[in-house]
Amino acid sequence: MGSSSPLTRRNRAPPSSVSSVFLIFLCFFLCFSDSSNAQSSPVFACDVAANPSLAAFGFCNTVLKIEYRVADLVARLTLQEKIGFLVSKANGVTRLGIPTYEWWSEALHGVSYIGPGTRFSGQVPGATSFPQVILTAASFNVSLFQAIGKVVSTEARAMYNVGLAGLTYWSPNVNIFRDPRWGRGQETPGEDPLLASKYASGYVKGLQETDGGDSNRLKVAACCKHYTAYDVDNWKGVERYSFNAVVTQQDMDDTYQPPFKSCVVDGNVASVMCSYNQVNGKPTCADPDLLSGVIRGEWKLNGYIVSDCDSVDVLYKNQHYTKTPAEAAAVSILAGLDLNCGSFLGQYTEEAVKAGLVNVAAIDKAISNNFLTLMRLGFFDGDPKKQIYGGLGPKDVCTPANQELAAEAARQGIVLLKNNGCLPLPPKAIKTLAVIGPNANVTKTMIGNYEGTPCKYTTPLQGLAGTVSTTYLPGCSNVACAVADVAGATKLAATADVTVLVIGADQSIEAESRDRVDLNLPGQQSKLVTEVAKAAKGPVLLVIMSGGGFDITFAKNDPKIAGILWVGYPGEAGGIAIADVIFGRYNPSGRLPMTWYPQSYVEKVPMTNMNMRPDKSNGYPGRSYRFYTGETVYAFGDGLSYTKFSHSLVKAPRLVSLGLEDNHVCRSSECQSLEATGPHCENAVSGGGSAFEVQIKVRNGGDREGIHTVFLFTTPPAVHGSPKKHLLGFEKIRLGKMEEAVVRFKVKVCKDLSVVDEIGKRKIGLGKHLLHVGDLKHSLSIRI
Repeated sequence: MGSSSPLTRRNRAPPSSVSSVFLIFLCFFLCFSDSSNAQSSPVFACDVAANPSLAAFGFCNTVLKIEYRVADLVARLTLQEKIGFLVSKANGVTRLGIPTYEWWSEALHGVSYIGPGTRFSGQVPGATSFPQVILTAASFNVSLFQAIGKVVSTEARAMYNVGLAGLTYWSPNVNIFRDPRWGRGQETPGEDPLLASKYASGYVKGLQETDGGDSNRLKVAACCKHYTAYDVDNWKGVERYSFNAVVTQQDMDDTYQPPFKSCVVDGNVASVMCSYNQVNGKPTCADPDLLSGVIRGEWKLNGYIVSDCDSVDVLYKNQHYTKTPAEAAAVSILAGLDLNCGSFLGQYTEEAVKAGLVNVAAIDKAISNNFLTLMRLGFFDGDPKKQIYGGLGPKDVCTPANQELAAEAARQGIVLLKNNGCLPLPPKAIKTLAVIGPNANVTKTMIGNYEGTPCKYTTPLQGLAGTVSTTYLPGCSNVACAVADVAGATKLAATADVTVLVIGADQSIEAESRDRVDLNLPGQQSKLVTEVAKAAKGPVLLVIMSGGGFDITFAKNDPKIAGILWVGYPGEAGGIAIADVIFGRYNPSGRLPMTWYPQSYVEKVPMTNMNMRPDKSNGYPGRSYRFYTGETVYAFGDGLSYTKFSHSLVKAPRLVSLGLEDNHVCRSSECQSLEATGPHCENAVSGGGSAFEVQIKVRNGGDREGIHTVFLFTTPPAVHGSPKKHLLGFEKIRLGKMEEAVVRFKVKVCKDLSVVDEIGKRKIGLGKHLLHVGDLKHSLSIRI
């Protein structure tokens, strides 16, 4: 945070610009402030009951349309008052009955204490802490994404009603997990644009949609971040504050933009946050094409655009994009920025107006977008306790149902990567279970970053000990594992019927402003695992707690390691979920939402190369399952079950004919692809339609019930640098033993089977398309 800013955010601002004295003060305030001083009533405007004169103001009249109310409010403000509403700590206007409002709150996977808009107290000591997003994404369950969002927004409203929270939440993070070293990959839904898009719109709907169903009203306001092509924090001295992401138009439209588009178009999100980095030489928060052109112009955002904290300060001080602070303020506002997290626009916008760099009309437009959001939230409707969510309070936070959903989310996300038949463990046959590892009895590690105070914790050790008798040894003093207690660990494993090793990472290894430089397990963790496996009397299970993947080839190939589970950062109930999977009370169904690469990958691929597609000329292998051409440790979509599912094709066309107009150029010349728009798309399927159905029969051939994720992939013709395969859809299905059912996918020909060409246009390849579900493959030909 710039030295002039009244805010700070964990690792948000350039370290050089933050006063150490201020950080100490903030830490003292957050950690030790007296909860008895907590406000007991919400912040809101238009309190007509307390001040009847406010009823005369149009912006307080709930009968009027929101647009008229916003215009009335803006017209009543002085220039200085208007500027006060451009910043995240929006100054109140006492004469109009408007209190100060803090925009910055976070709710990545539960109501968070990060950001000054939210805090916990004796009234509400904690909130439900769901798994970190990367693990929830591994469930591939869109209804779960939305259900979690709904619980989080209910708890947020409950806390707002007692003065502990705001109404605007700068979540979710929908960036693509492009590089396995990225410290913030844990916050994202993974590497696939379709999964990230489904997560984005699902979680946003859960947060925002009201029980009344009015799309112009908001339960809380979500914000999709960090727009765009943001996924380098601090790698070998390259920092996000000065990083210029060089991105092709093809990769931009094919990979980086889809989740943000889905947020706005499908989720109707109330806000988008622009990022610190530059894209192709322009700071995102000062790029009119990206902000006004795409977000507001093409996608029709109904809401506000906010900067990442002190991004405007960064583009001036760190990137030297403008010569003066006033110019930085002007170019950001004119690009389409509405709200500045920090104080920069509050300090320099008036100077920009006086210098003729920006006019008042642009400021009016920005604050109108901000007021529109607050109007949709009911902030200007008077006492919120008399509105739709007014009855919510502390009793609605950390309810048993909410805590059970946190456990269920962890169960659904946990991925079984290896099983030699040892799992699930039979509890009655185990007299002693050795639990070893630096993450075996952790609490806060389980909730990742952008966390809040949880309702309670159940650690892996507690979860396992609740079922069988256990012995425990950390094995390392922390995940850095500078020195492993190999002697103690091997001694313990040598006498146990089964050994469970819980290892991996925490925020000291991967975090905001902390990218990894390799994919090896930290310190001596690998040595600990290998030696324990050698000495163990019984089977050894490896439980990996992390956001990103590791090169664990050694463990994958070690016959003494009977099973491997990846549990992400599983949230407050992580120990319950881990034990339920290990002991078979829950049949695992999670699938990896990202590729696990070998260490050799990062030794030859710089994190700063944003290209998704491989380049044979220089040996660049590409990124993600869609383009990467090399070996993997585990692949996107990998995950085992305790039962066996099989697939068979019920229905799918073998030929799709695209009817062209008589004068179409492809009538007279050979074309490899067609524009993915036009009349030929509307009548692509026999019978005159734009879509066809794929039906897959799924059979559970095992002896227990299971949940299965059915993935429909396609391999398009090799045109326009198309992906080697990409995900068209996914569905979850629950089947009892020996049960079968049909899963249906609706495939829109020009939307789903098209690819993005070199200039960012969608094209549909002519020729053979290969559909695949598991081992099942089906050829489909598209012709004219």
